[in-house]
Amino acid sequence: MTDNRREIIALLAQVSGVAPDVRLGQLMAHIGLLGEAHLGKGLAELEDDEMAAVLIRHLTELKSRPAILPVVAQPELASGYSARPA
Repeated sequence: MTDNRREIIALLAQVSGVAPDVRLGQLMAHIGLLGEAHLGKGLAELEDDEMAAVLIRHLTELKSRPAILPVVAQPELASGYSARPA
């Protein structure tokens, strides 16, 4: 295995760790779209070093997004009732 492939596989693992809900097929589709947008090349036309660059850019963008906190249900708000005095 070449060093470029090792790097790409490591980058895929990092992206997967940052976005665990994204399926592998979705991730590959994202790489293809990003390759087209940034380099004018589809997934099949990307050279290994170009794919690594696309993955690094994608990873950087994912890490820079604000964390999304889970929504905690507040039953009193859903029913219009509040236990707090008016």
